[in-house]
Order: sequence, then C-alpha cells, then structure tokens
Amino acid sequence: MTPAIKTAEKAKIMFSVHQYEHDSSVASFGLEASEKLGISAASVFKTLVASLDTGELVVAIIPVDKKLNLKAVAKASKAKKAKMADPLDVERSTGYILGGVSPLGQKKRLKTLLDDSAKEQATIYVSAGRRGLEIELAPSDLITLTKGLFTSLRAE
Repeated sequence: MTPAIKTAEKAKIMFSVHQYEHDSSVASFGLEASEKLGISAASVFKTLVASLDTGELVVAIIPVDKKLNLKAVAKASKAKKAKMADPLDVERSTGYILGGVSPLGQKKRLKTLLDDSAKEQATIYVSAGRRGLEIELAPSDLITLTKGLFTSLRAE
C-alpha cells in the first residue's frame, strides 16, 4: 500500500489499482504501463517535476507519449522560467523514486498542473507510487485531491 493509494482511499473517491511486471531495462515507464496494461497512451499520464526560477517545485502531469512544454509550466505557475527538477530534489520532496512519482500522497504538497487533454478521458492512469503500479481515477478527482489546475502543458 503506497501513500498515493492511501490518499485515494481516505478521500473515498472511486479508483482502481492496476499492477504489471515492471521491466527495469525499459526507458519509458509510462509507455511501458500503456503497453502492459493494454490501454491507450492518451489515458496514461506521467508525473514530472519542474523547478521554477522562483525556487519552487511544481508537478506537471502529461500524457506519456507527449513532451512537456516548460514555457507553459512557467506561465501557468506565474514564473519566468522552468526547467526539469534535479532528481534528488524530486525524490526528497515527493518521497517517491523517479519512474514511480505519483501526484498523490507526496511528502510535500507541490503545486500541481494537469494537462487539459485529461478532460477528454473518463478516467486517467497515473503512477500509484511505485514502478509497475498505476492508479486509475477521474481527472476531476485528481484535480480535487491535488488542489491542481487544468492547463495546456504539451509541447506541440
């Protein structure tokens, strides 16, 4: 039981957990989840953490087959610049290892941005806090639980 799953249970939202055998040689954990669970990449979202020029960290959640637009992250966060956060800072602030970072149950609640393409899905899959473990939930529930914001984050 991960902190992400405990957070969803405590909130009494509808969700389901999906597990698959993680292959440590795979480069893209999100695309692996999509393949192994047999679901569209448009439904599986990766949790990325960016560092703003203000010194804060921000969570950006986008479809696994897309690239993050750091300018969009900065703009949505009312900062001038954003860059990918240092992996050690990510692990320290979220409590999760890379490839298993969940937007739920993080050690320190970070500002959270969810790509607006999630609104097109009845449910989305995000990491449940461990490689090979996904949690499926409604995008609106994810926004509520993270106090997040829908915005366009994909690089075109």
